Amino acid sequence: MMPNLTTPVIVPQLPFKVDYSTGIVSLGSCFADEIGVRLQECDFHVELNPFGALYNPASIAAAVRRIMEDREIGMDDLVEHEGLWHSWHHHGSFSRTMPDETLAVCNDRIHQAHKALKEASLLMVTFGTAWVFEKEGEIVANCHKLPPQMFVRRRMTVEEIVALWQPLLKELAAYYPGLNVLFTVSPIRHMADGAHGNQLSKSTLLLAVDQLVDDSRTCYFPSYEIVLDELRDYRFFDEKMTHPTSVAVDVVWERFQRATMLPAVREQAHYNEKQHKREKHIPLHQ
Repeated sequence: MMPNLTTPVIVPQLPFKVDYSTGIVSLGSCFADEIGVRLQECDFHVELNPFGALYNPASIAAAVRRIMEDREIGMDDLVEHEGLWHSWHHHGSFSRTMPDETLAVCNDRIHQAHKALKEASLLMVTFGTAWVFEKEGEIVANCHKLPPQMFVRRRMTVEEIVALWQPLLKELAAYYPGLNVLFTVSPIRHMADGAHGNQLSKSTLLLAVDQLVDDSRTCYFPSYEIVLDELRDYRFFDEKMTHPTSVAVDVVWERFQRATMLPAVREQAHYNEKQHKREKHIPLHQ
């Protein structure tokens, strides 16, 4: 008999299902992009990271609240550095050479996300790290490579994360009665503080999420555990040994489908994904 070479993570069926009528809004770390892109390639309706990749729970909560309120950013939210105008609330992919261009691209996505959230039945939230950068007492989503002495770096506490998200989840339930929330914790390893610092950060996120889920409309999907506990091998990480490979993402994606989709929907998603790959393929000889 072959020995069991993995410790399988049991992924329970979620109490809600995703189908082609489901509007999805996904925010969080670049791992949220990985799964969000897979959903888009299968032709699901996904508003993906309207602020760009966000990593800490405070910045993600601020983004969700701004989307709910359809609240634009202004000049006070921008900073100029090395010829680019950046938003303290957005990823650097939104930065432009002129401030009005930065405001336009940021605010267009906020309005787009506000509309998408009103029509959505699933909000996916992926926490990446509990470490934050503060400028004058305010947590920024991205420091945009400005001088480090401008910021105070610290790790959020479990209590702080829960205090931010519990009232936000209540507001979401009140404003959007049909909305389900799915939390994940990114398996991407943040090694700036070493292995121990990364584990403390991820543990903080996991403990906070455990207090937020109610297993009915607010649930948890174990992407972190699948990669770090079940796959648990450097074959499934890139050359920097921090980001999961496409094979690892494939495994998480397959488990996500099984937890959230009925067989007929999975079959249609598989077909659409194959069609998308076929359309992207460039023949060697035209």
